[in-house]
Amino acid sequence: MQIHHDETSQALLEAAHRLLAEHGSDALTVRRIATEAGMSTMNVYSRFGGKDGVIDELYIDGFTRMYAALDAVPATDDFTVDLVGMAQAYRRFALDNPTYYKVMFRTAIHEFSPSARAVELARSGLGVIAERVGVGQRAGQVRSDDGHDALTVAAWLWATCHGLVTLEIFGVANEQVDWGAVFDLGVRTSVAGLCPATISQH
Repeated sequence: MQIHHDETSQALLEAAHRLLAEHGSDALTVRRIATEAGMSTMNVYSRFGGKDGVIDELYIDGFTRMYAALDAVPATDDFTVDLVGMAQAYRRFALDNPTYYKVMFRTAIHEFSPSARAVELARSGLGVIAERVGVGQRAGQVRSDDGHDALTVAAWLWATCHGLVTLEIFGVANEQVDWGAVFDLGVRTSVAGLCPATISQH
């Protein structure tokens, strides 16, 4: 379905975001979304086709925002600095936008299945990280003697960041663990494996 974006559709998405953040996935009904936005249910159906269409747009919007945050990290001539900066941007996005993050990784609404368009967008984001990895490999700052291409390395780095951030967002062992320090250690240890000659300089 082609979504028509205007002030009305944006207001509905914001209403859905608030409901999900404040009341959980059970609150995401067409009627409650419309009521929260001060509109009729017809607006939800005409713009999104129903509840699933609204959730799909939240999913797309979340990934779009996250990739924009990663892409905004300045590129330098030092891959180590760039990668650590992107990892930190990833964590900041997740902690600042936990509702989006849970929708994006399908922990907020378990029965939701994103559309093909949404999945394609989500997968495309690996290219944002892989592009930086490729620059580092071509500059000789990132080891490539193991034969792994930039996309494989990017996926591994993403998985590392995602695992640590997810534990933090869900409050696992928060009373015992400083997740910010653990995240920094995990990222720098990962980068050390990729760039053993440069990480000790930072």
